[in-house]
Amino acid sequence: MLILLVEDDLAQLEPLQTALSQVGHVVDAVQDGEMASALIKERDYDLLILDWMLPNVSGVDLCRQYRDLGRTAPVLMITAKDTTADKVDGLDAGADDYIVKPVDVLELLARVRALGRRSPLWQGEVLAIADLQLDLTSLELERGAEKIQLSVKEFQLMEYLMRHPRQVLSRDQIEQALWSWGSEPESNAVTTLVRRLRQRLEAVGAKDWLETVYGMGYRLNYQD
Repeated sequence: MLILLVEDDLAQLEPLQTALSQVGHVVDAVQDGEMASALIKERDYDLLILDWMLPNVSGVDLCRQYRDLGRTAPVLMITAKDTTADKVDGLDAGADDYIVKPVDVLELLARVRALGRRSPLWQGEVLAIADLQLDLTSLELERGAEKIQLSVKEFQLMEYLMRHPRQVLSRDQIEQALWSWGSEPESNAVTTLVRRLRQRLEAVGAKDWLETVYGMGYRLNYQD
């Protein structure tokens, strides 16, 4: 999933970003509400994780702005406020769930998984195309008796391709989907990643499934 994580305390932001990234998510991590307000208009997020208390624009205000844009992705609020009235305010603003500080990383990941199941893209814990399977929790690629562990970036590309089968995806689309806001992938990053993923696909007998469409991009093609 592409996640927007907004937390003004860097000591809390960094470990949460790391934990989410390690399980395969692409995370835009920012520290202020104004930057987050700009990003929700530019990027198509699968999930927002918003700290309630932010400078300039609060997490609740961000949630309202997001819903006013007509966006429907789940919103998880992180808050030190745990009274019933505060929880009602957050839910009325359009939040789907909340977690109270101090945040337990395992609980956060469990809530993210639960909210991910509400996405229209949800197809279960395993993505499958023909006889190729991608486990979204273990980051393993499997076909027949062959199984191989993917790196986080390989997994992200494989998931993106499997969610857009037989579509030609440009380098720009792949960069937008796989690299967080503010990061600058090297000029050959996509080419290198595609080469590595082809090696993984070869190990499960599916190397030819990942096609290069010259001048346009890449496509996951397969035989039914």
